[in-house]
Amino acid sequence: MLSPQIAALLDDPGSLDEFWLRVTASGTPLVEPWRDGSRLVTFLWRGPARGARVWWGLDVALEQMPGTDLWYATRVLPSDLRTIYCIAHDSADALPADDSGEGTCHVDAHNPLRHFFPGEPGDPDDHDAWLSVLSLPDAPGEPWLDPRPGVQAGTLLEAPLSHPVTVHRPAGTPTDGLPVLVVFDGWIARTAQRIPTILDNLVAAGEIAPVVTLFVSNHAATRDEDLTPGSDLAAYLTRTLLPWARAELGAGADGRANMVAGVSRGGLAAAHLALASPDSFGAVISQSGSFWWPDDNPGAVMREVARRPPADIRFYLDVGIFETQPGPGGLTQIDVNRAMRDALRQRGYPVSYAEYTGGHDYINWRRTFADGLIAVAGVHAS
Repeated sequence: MLSPQIAALLDDPGSLDEFWLRVTASGTPLVEPWRDGSRLVTFLWRGPARGARVWWGLDVALEQMPGTDLWYATRVLPSDLRTIYCIAHDSADALPADDSGEGTCHVDAHNPLRHFFPGEPGDPDDHDAWLSVLSLPDAPGEPWLDPRPGVQAGTLLEAPLSHPVTVHRPAGTPTDGLPVLVVFDGWIARTAQRIPTILDNLVAAGEIAPVVTLFVSNHAATRDEDLTPGSDLAAYLTRTLLPWARAELGAGADGRANMVAGVSRGGLAAAHLALASPDSFGAVISQSGSFWWPDDNPGAVMREVARRPPADIRFYLDVGIFETQPGPGGLTQIDVNRAMRDALRQRGYPVSYAEYTGGHDYINWRRTFADGLIAVAGVHAS
C-alpha cells in the first residue's frame, strides 16, 4: 500500500522540498483517510543512512526514494491505535537518550508527541529515554492520567527496607485496615505509567476504595531474576514486605483484598505470586504478561494453574493486538495471554480480559491499568 501523496511525489521527485515543508509543518507521520476504521500512516525521515526503520511499538522498514534522501513507509493501521516508536538506523537497538531527533536511534523530529522515560535514580543500568507517540484519531481517551482539580494527591515515602520500595498513601484516609496493592517495576510505574495519579483520581471519583500501594523497584541488572516465578523477591514480599505493611501501616491484613500488579515479566510474576500465595493476594493485574516463560519449557505457569487447587483470586489480563512476534516455542505474547485466560477460566477463576490496539508498551499500559483496577477492585467488582 502506498500513500497517494507519496505516489504523486514518486512521479514528481522535484517537488520533494515543497512536499517536505508541507508535511513537517503539519507534523509527521503523514496520516491520510482510508476505509473500514483504518488510516494510511506514512512514516518519513530525511537524511543520509545505510538503512532506517520505525522501531519499538511497530517494526517497519523504511525505503529510500531513489535519487533523494527521503525515507518512507506506508502502512494501513487501525484508527484507534496508540503506540510509541523511534527511528533507528543500521543495527541500533538502544532507545533515544534525548529528544533532539539526531543519532543512530532518535525520536521522530517532526512529531511533537513524545514520551519521556526517566532513568531510575540508584540504578546505574537504567538511563533516560525518549520515544515518539503515534496517536491516531480514534485512540481511546485517557481520563485518569492527569491530576484533576480538587483531587488531593496521596503521599509518597520510601519504606525503610532492604529492597527499594516506595509507599503511596491515599490522601485523607488512615492506612489502618486498608488493602495493599503491590506493583512491580515501581519506578517506571510511578513515572511513565502515572499510577499514583491514577489511584488518586479513581479513589476521588468513587471508582475504587482507598488502597495502600507498595511500588517495588526492579533494577535492570536483576529484573529477570527478581521477576522469575518462585524468586527470592517473591518470598521477600510475602515474608517481609506484607508483614511490615501490617505492622507499620495497619494495611494488608485481609489477604483477599490485597492485589499484585505487573507488566510483561512483571505480569507473569504477579500471577504466579498470587497463585502460590492465595492467602496473601486475592487479585492480579497482569498487563502483557510473559506467560511464554520459561524458554526451555514454555507455559509452565499455565500448566501450574491446572495442577493447583482453585483459589479465591480475581484476574485482569490485557495484551496488545500487535504483540505478534514469535517467542520461545513459536508462541506470541497474544497467544500466551489468551492461553492463560483460558487456563484460568477452565479452573473457575473470574477473569476480565482485554485486547487493546497497540503493542508491548507503557503508553497503553498506563491507560488500561485503570481498567484493571476497576475490574478487580472497583466498587462494583465481585
